[in-house]
Amino acid sequence: MRVSPREFRTLVVEALAEIPQAFHVYLEGMAVDVEPMPGARDLDDTGLDDARDLLGLYQGRPLTERSVEDPVGLPDRIVIYQGNIQRICRTRRQIVQQIRTTVLHEVGHHFGMDEEMLDELGYG
Repeated sequence: MRVSPREFRTLVVEALAEIPQAFHVYLEGMAVDVEPMPGARDLDDTGLDDARDLLGLYQGRPLTERSVEDPVGLPDRIVIYQGNIQRICRTRRQIVQQIRTTVLHEVGHHFGMDEEMLDELGYG
C-alpha cells in the first residue's frame, strides 16, 4: 500500500497532534521529518545492518539526560521513513496505525524511554 508523500506527511502531523497537549511544551523546537529511506549514517547511528528494519529515528539528547548547564545545540529531530512503513503495510489503515506507533515510539525516546519500556507500552 502506498500514499503520496503529502498525505504521508499529513498522517505524521495528525499522529503528533494526538499527543496530549500537556506534553507539547516538551516537543517545541523539535524537527519532525519524513524521508523515503534511511541512509548509511542512520544505520551507523542505530547499529542496524539492514535499512529496511528502520521505521523511524530519534536524533538528539533525551530530556532525562539534560542539564541546565548543557550548551544549546541543534534541535532534536525525529525522522519517519515512508518507504519502510509502506513496505510493511497492506492497507491505508495499517499505514495510519504504523505511523502513529512509530511517531510515539520516537517521541518516547525523546522523553528518555528505552526499547524495553516502549515494547511494554506497545510501541516497540
